[in-house]
Amino acid sequence: MKRWLTTAIGLLVLLSLATGVPASERARTFMAGIDAYGQGDWPAAIEAFEHLAEEGIDSGPLCYNLGNAYLKNGDLGHALLWYERALKRTPDDPDLRFNYDYALTLTKDEQGEQTSPLLRILFFWKYQLNPETIRWIALALNGVLWLSLAVLVIRKKHLLRPSILLIAAATLLFSATAVFNYFEAARIRHAVILPAQVSVRSGFTDSATQLFVLHAGTKVRVERQSEDYLLIQYTEDKIGWVKRSDAGII
Repeated sequence: MKRWLTTAIGLLVLLSLATGVPASERARTFMAGIDAYGQGDWPAAIEAFEHLAEEGIDSGPLCYNLGNAYLKNGDLGHALLWYERALKRTPDDPDLRFNYDYALTLTKDEQGEQTSPLLRILFFWKYQLNPETIRWIALALNGVLWLSLAVLVIRKKHLLRPSILLIAAATLLFSATAVFNYFEAARIRHAVILPAQVSVRSGFTDSATQLFVLHAGTKVRVERQSEDYLLIQYTEDKIGWVKRSDAGII
């Protein structure tokens, strides 16, 4: 496990800017969680950090600390759930990535492959770069493209045309990828299995046929939701229903 306290200053600043509950109360709750963590009282740390999350503190470092506390408490499912949530907010944090990768080694199931290897090769930039980085690259390329076009029009620099074509192609690729990532995030939901073992069934009841079994920390795709159940996809040929309480939506 690497770094758990170095995010305290940043979180305290976030707490001081939050509205609703007084900042001093949020800061006290946070420091109570830090103290509990330092004393090895993982349940108390989890309670304090989750209270902040429920109060509306949307923070990658807070999710990261929750993941650490759950992992220390021996709850792999919730640990990976909060690490996944942290990765959506701070995808480039090396310490978070280290702890996340370590937690993955503790899972029993192979991670379900949702994307074909061919697509990962053809569209390598989508899978090598996080969505935020792709979005910023797309914005930068758009700026460079329009600036180049302005120079071309004003100064009539014909030598710029081949370069503009390359910039335009790169701009189109990254802009299209950024748009795709946006709609993918809005339409496609993922979840993490929470209990040590879960039976995935063909229907809503406990008497429905057991199709396969998944274990804590396994990431799945959410295909459909009802009030009490989720239809999940583990791999292309493994789809079934689990109770909502057995899977945390990222």
